[in-house]
Amino acid sequence: MLPTTLDAVKAVLKADPTVSTADRAQIVTVVRSNGYAARTKETSEGRVSRLLTRAEVGKRFCRSLRFVDKLAAQGVLHRVTMPGRVRACGFREDEVNQVLAGEVL
Repeated sequence: MLPTTLDAVKAVLKADPTVSTADRAQIVTVVRSNGYAARTKETSEGRVSRLLTRAEVGKRFCRSLRFVDKLAAQGVLHRVTMPGRVRACGFREDEVNQVLAGEVL
């Protein structure tokens, strides 16, 4: 994103009296990072969830990589993509544990 675009967004947010300072900062952070800041997820213990590779997920399920891909295609597991990347790098550990426990399906 061009710096001038970011300056324009900041000016519009500053002109709106209904947006608080904290909300403005959060919106600017999300805009600056192309929407990825809103995707960070914390577990119930307050720590960020680990990412597991397809192979690690397959080992946890005692199944093949193809099975993991099918779960992702069905929407049971959600692939995590890092900012600025096209390909997914893995799956959230807490989500995999929920599927293993039978909470999601």
